[in-house]
Amino acid sequence: MRRFVAVLALLILAAPAFAKTHKDTYNMQCSKLWPAVKDVLRGSGKYGILYMDNTEMSASYNIGGNLTGKRTNSVLLVPQGENCEMQIQTAFSGLANDDAGAFKTRVDAALVKLAGGDPTAKPAAAPAPATTPATPATTPAAPAKP
Repeated sequence: MRRFVAVLALLILAAPAFAKTHKDTYNMQCSKLWPAVKDVLRGSGKYGILYMDNTEMSASYNIGGNLTGKRTNSVLLVPQGENCEMQIQTAFSGLANDDAGAFKTRVDAALVKLAGGDPTAKPAAAPAPATTPATPATTPAAPAKP
């Protein structure tokens, strides 16, 4: 019985070490970011929505599958003046899982898609700088032989 209590106490103390809140700031109002978050949760096929509140701009969702196990994560948008902080609370991110990074990448792509762009397009390469044609060196003509 003591061993069970000791193991249980260790698990309870260690569990918060696996949870982490990831914060990313966007240069837009939260009301502009929230549709992209909803698009990712509803349309990506990666998440099972447990709870969504449009007023609070928060959601809890499941992610994961057979090999990595299901994890419950949450997202919250926090207005900061003209900016918006997206807080993603993950149950666990380890070597095989980067739930927060994957979610942020999908939100970034959804922002592009909702703005009418192609989320799979890569940024265009910068145009090459204009070059001026080299001018041939002028050498004095050799005197003609008599």
